[in-house]
Amino acid sequence: MYNFNNYKKEDFLKLYDKPLSELIDISNTITKENFNNEVEACSIISARTGACSENCKYCSQSKKKKKKIECHPLLDVETVKKAALSAKDNGATRFCIVTSGRVPTDKDFEKILEMIKEVVSIEGIHCCASLGLLSEEQIKKIKEAGVERYNHNINTSQNYHKNICTTHNFEDRIHTVEMVQKHGMEACCGVIIGMGETREDRIDMALSLKKLNPKTVPINILNPIKGTPLENFENKINEEEILKTICIFRIILPKALLRYAGGRTTRLSKFNQKQGLIAGINSILVGNYLTTTGSTCENDKKMLKELDMVMV
Repeated sequence: MYNFNNYKKEDFLKLYDKPLSELIDISNTITKENFNNEVEACSIISARTGACSENCKYCSQSKKKKKKIECHPLLDVETVKKAALSAKDNGATRFCIVTSGRVPTDKDFEKILEMIKEVVSIEGIHCCASLGLLSEEQIKKIKEAGVERYNHNINTSQNYHKNICTTHNFEDRIHTVEMVQKHGMEACCGVIIGMGETREDRIDMALSLKKLNPKTVPINILNPIKGTPLENFENKINEEEILKTICIFRIILPKALLRYAGGRTTRLSKFNQKQGLIAGINSILVGNYLTTTGSTCENDKKMLKELDMVMV
């Protein structure tokens, strides 16, 4: 049994110097101590796409980006419910309603509450949401409507945040996650790696998450999108570095569900996707993402079966 309780940031940084195989062995052991072979499956829908006032450099939905994407206003309630039913048929047990923008308008928010109630009515589906920097009153209302888990990523480290976004700050994100937890919802709070951050930044991310203690930690790998300020960042992180980071996140966050999210199908080979699962990934985003495509549910189920893992 490994004990990293007395490790400081400098100690965690040194883990990057270990051979990848050794790190995978360590993180795999920690995962097996805390979890079985089940992998949680979550699906998402972009219920409102584009026209976002924020200037996050990685995001194609920002008004500040150069290339146009196909934007749409808030979807109707029935469309969202059908998507949730389809997600269930494909093996997902969680369905997350995601909207672009800093915060929904009052009119949109009332419609979102209707969506939540419809998704909650589907047997076997747990409703999640990612709706931006909500007020405390709005957080109370989505909880009452049936949201069990709220996604709000820290994205990067406190130190590097200003290099990624200036229309809101790191503290805004932390505050939102803390309010979600205060009102009885689970927090889904993760990161995007490969945006030019240092190894130290990645350790800082994991340590910030350790303080927040979220239920789920999505690990996104930057998929550089043409027209965004980070469009030429393909080589900012390689596959070995991605896997080492997953291992170290598992070491720092032994009891969190680590989720494969955006970028894993484009930035990791199939072999290395499996290595990440062996290392400690035990939650997976199935289907497509917000503005990019992902893996099919059939392919994900096949990959998990090959590793003697079960999608739940």
